[in-house]
Formats: sequence, C-alpha cells, structure tokens
Amino acid sequence: MQKQNSDLKLNNDVYMPTLGLGVFQSPPKETREAVSAALKAGYRLIDTAASYMNEKQVGEGIKDSGVKRSDIFIVTKLWISDYGVDEAKAAFDASLRRLDADYVDLYLMHQPMPTEFNRTVAAYKTMETLLADTRARAIGVSNFSPEHLKNLIARTSTVPAVNQVELHPFFIQRELREVHRKLGIVTQSWSPLGGIQVYRPKDPNAVLNPLTHPIVVAIAGKYKKTPAQVVLRWQIDHGNCAIPKSVHAERIKENFEVFDFKLSADEIAQIDGLDTGVRGGPDPEALNTKTFPFKIDNSVEADSAVRTY
Repeated sequence: MQKQNSDLKLNNDVYMPTLGLGVFQSPPKETREAVSAALKAGYRLIDTAASYMNEKQVGEGIKDSGVKRSDIFIVTKLWISDYGVDEAKAAFDASLRRLDADYVDLYLMHQPMPTEFNRTVAAYKTMETLLADTRARAIGVSNFSPEHLKNLIARTSTVPAVNQVELHPFFIQRELREVHRKLGIVTQSWSPLGGIQVYRPKDPNAVLNPLTHPIVVAIAGKYKKTPAQVVLRWQIDHGNCAIPKSVHAERIKENFEVFDFKLSADEIAQIDGLDTGVRGGPDPEALNTKTFPFKIDNSVEADSAVRTY
C-alpha cells in the first residue's frame, strides 16, 4: 500500500495506517456496508478476526468500495481453538477464503493463552512461516502482557510487529506501552473510545464513559471537535494505532476527521490522568480453550453461516 504521512512503520519496514475501522460485534450485513463506507471516507485499515464471524462481509465491503486491494491494510486474527501447527495453517487458509484475499497485511494471535502456552508458541511459529511466504506481510499478537511477550520472544524468531490491546483514557496501559517502545512493537488500541466500559460496565450504576468526562468535553469544545475525535487524536498523539468500531456512515466519517489538529502535551497529560488501571474486557490470564470453548468451523460449508451469538 502507498505510504501516507500518518502511517506507522512496523519493525519489518511495513507501513500501517494509524487509524482504522474495527468490526467487533458488527452484524454481517452492517459490516459489509460499514467497511465500504469507511474505505470511501478515506480509511485504509480494516480490523477483523475469525471469531468475529464477519470476515466474509469484510471482503464483500472491500469489493463494494472500489478501492484497490493493494491500497488496503487488512488485519485479522487467529482464534485460540486453532492454535497449533496444522490448525493454524487451516485457519489462516479459511480466513483468506472468507476475505476473498491472497494475503493479509497483519495476522495476529487473538489471545496469549498462558495456561496453554505451548500451543500458543506452535501457532506463532506457523505464523512465522506465513510471514516468510509473504502470505502475511506482518505478524503480531493481541492482549499480550509484558511477561507474555517476553516468553514468546524467547521461544520464537520474530518479534511481534503489533500488540493489539484494550487501551482508552480509563485504561492507558503505560507500562505495556513502554515495553512496546523498547521492543519496537506498535501498540494497536481496541475499544479506543472506551466503549467496553459502557456496554460491559463493571458496575451498571457507575458507567465510565470517556466521551462524557468534563476534561474530554472541554478539550473538544476548544478545538470545535467531538469528544470521540479528541480521544482518537489522543491515541494518535501517543503513537498508537486506533481501530474504533461503528456501523453508521456519518459516525465513521466523523471519526476519520482527526488529522487537522493536535493536542498539546498538557492536554495529553490531562487525559492520561483519567487512567483507573482497571481493564473493562476479559482477563487474558484466564482465557483459554477450557474457560472459553467456542470453536470456529473453518469448512467451506460454514462460510455462509450467520453469526448467532
């Protein structure tokens, strides 16, 4: 893909857009329309996963958009039920088939599975062969802690290019980002606007929403921007890649209008100060094939199935 001024350089010299569209929990039909709308609005990164059950619709949305495949950065992920050598190969082939693509730009492990780490390592070694064969332009991980990264790097040959983690103003992952900086790993933020704290609140009577916090609202007023645009700009100013999710064309377009301003160091620090140190999503230490036994059917017959969960 053609390099843009805002792109992030990965540790293997591949360039990745700093802002993309996420499609977690997007229904299939809405996914197709959202992807097409995003690409027409200027996005060039689309993030999906085998476990989202909408890779096929991502591929259809790309075709609908009219944007050349070579100009698009596709990210997808290997689910934990397919960790292992042969399992990972079959799962990757199935993802390509669903996406109707010959390669992906970034292939990620979805979880570290510390209680089944041998399988995690085996899958990552398979991903290294996909990288060598240029079927994946870059490989990385999701939801890995500093300890998970240390253990993986010690047993494999390729430092992950990206670690995609929960990161938003109430959970800023300062220590992890510093580890990433030292290792040359790009931080990619899922739930970059803090939505996980809204639709899955720890306390339904005390919902944390960065977009309504007085500090964010005040900064938005200063720049005549929306709170969401301010938080996305905060992500970018930190050097993160953000992948906000939306299925609404106007919101998708609005979220992309963040390249005409920058936050001051003081404003970045103010938003950093909202950190609670508490994650909203599942604990990666506790997620494995026993605690989360969901499996993906990678058969051709299953490709047209509609997600039911």
